[in-house]
Amino acid sequence: MAQALSPNAVAKYELLQADMAESYGVDDASKHFSVEPSTAQELNDAITARADFLERINVVPVSEIKGEKVFIGVNGPVTGRTNTKLKDREAKDASGLDNTQYELVDTHSDVGLPYAKIDAWAKFPDFADRYSAAVQKRIAQDRIMIGFHGTHAAADTDPVAYPKLQDVNKGWLQQAREQIPAQVLKEGKVAGKITLGVGGDYANLDALVHDTKQMVDENLRDDGDLIAIIGSDLLAADKAKLYTKQGDTPTEKERIESAQVIATYGGLPSFTVPNFPVNAVLVSSWDNLSIYFQDTSWRKQTIDNPKRSRVEDYNSRNEGYVIEQLEKFALTENVEVLPDPEAEA
Repeated sequence: MAQALSPNAVAKYELLQADMAESYGVDDASKHFSVEPSTAQELNDAITARADFLERINVVPVSEIKGEKVFIGVNGPVTGRTNTKLKDREAKDASGLDNTQYELVDTHSDVGLPYAKIDAWAKFPDFADRYSAAVQKRIAQDRIMIGFHGTHAAADTDPVAYPKLQDVNKGWLQQAREQIPAQVLKEGKVAGKITLGVGGDYANLDALVHDTKQMVDENLRDDGDLIAIIGSDLLAADKAKLYTKQGDTPTEKERIESAQVIATYGGLPSFTVPNFPVNAVLVSSWDNLSIYFQDTSWRKQTIDNPKRSRVEDYNSRNEGYVIEQLEKFALTENVEVLPDPEAEA
């Protein structure tokens, strides 16, 4: 039996459409329209606020589809002295690598919300906020997923073949694999993987994070802003060891569960991030990871589609992923946790 919006939901949705049209300065939000750059920035900020990770990194507007990276850092010391009686002072080159370009691709974020959900939300006075939050949170999570799993940009994406959005864009990890392969560790004693545990390539997670950090350029390694993003499976395995050894002691169990014992690994502040590969470790700084979007490219449309019994929110913009300083990025992936002999004993 075909579904339809309840009269209350229809009224709330129509009010939402009118509010959208006013906010975006258009006559009708159900027709495809361009978002003004200042409003696109507000929309982007709202999406960014839906994910703690996005608030930590750079998500910034740019004017061109291709161009120079925005936050190129200085890759080494620049302080010294020149005897100007003998020669001119010379400014140091800001980047040691030639790859300082970015390129954006057309990106679609089209969210369908079933009538049943719209009907449920229509009962609440904050209907508009719930609707916006659902759309913005999904776009935010997709941005993160592409950043960590994207390998290429297909003309026609296939969510069945690539459920982690691998074909939407090249994310940070793929760019590192292609541009700085010497800073990406993929295998150790055993071909195709890094082993973690007794008898493996690394005895523990601290050693693994420490060695990953050593792949960062030595001039940037001790700047004090490096962090480690650690895959959830690796953290879970390490936490399980702690439970095995100390979980029977109430005070120690409390410390494990409150994550106090995993605040640092390899001397670096350590974090988990949604959609990060479960078996990998990334060492960089928050401000070395960026998402660029072209501020004049955002297009939007919101329609009621009774053929699919849902409301559809269409968003498109030119977007891309950037490692600002390639020298300040190191990745260890394909990590396999070995069985713990003590747990098996």
